[in-house]
Amino acid sequence: MGTASEPYTEGFVLGTPGLVCRWRLAGGHVVAQGRHLRALAARRVNGERITPEMLAWVRQHLEWTLEPGASGNPEGVLMIIVDDKGQAAMSVGPYEPLSSLTLPDIFFRANSAREEASKTGVAPETMWFVSNDHLICDIAVGSAASGTTSLIEDLARTVGMTVERRSGASDAAQRGLLDFQEAFLVSDEHGVVPAEGHGGARSARFKESYEKLCASKRER
Repeated sequence: MGTASEPYTEGFVLGTPGLVCRWRLAGGHVVAQGRHLRALAARRVNGERITPEMLAWVRQHLEWTLEPGASGNPEGVLMIIVDDKGQAAMSVGPYEPLSSLTLPDIFFRANSAREEASKTGVAPETMWFVSNDHLICDIAVGSAASGTTSLIEDLARTVGMTVERRSGASDAAQRGLLDFQEAFLVSDEHGVVPAEGHGGARSARFKESYEKLCASKRER
């Protein structure tokens, strides 16, 4: 994989995107930045891991150019695009909430993220279930978690909840083979998103914790 390149400079042409990361901003800061960087290091483009040089480039831009770059959209989304030649660009855009929170639409997003993970190694969104007072996350045991997924895993353990990674849990739920009381999406872009009609105390608690983290970023 090649080295990172500066976006929007003369002669810079971004090729076919091989990886697109969308990280939520709060007060012009990346929410759970350290976790996102660790997850980025586990991602692949065309079968190759993100290089240390690319990671250094991302860190440099987060430290030096994110604040002025996010001034127009401090509550927006940071996008990192890596093309098939290993060139990268970063930009900030406005945040747009999900237009539909129905369970089928939430399932669709999680399924799309799993397909992405089959190519890049990390799913940017995961499906979660509260089942008989413990948590099930639709992610394979031993696989790399996205920044926000790892955050919720750690938060759950902090409050004493068991977290089970179970690949295929979403498929089982859609076929009526998984008994669950709550269902929610965990997203690097959207945070914690309870499915319409399938929320509850547990998912509300995780959503509140995520929003408190966002608030702490705004106070910096």
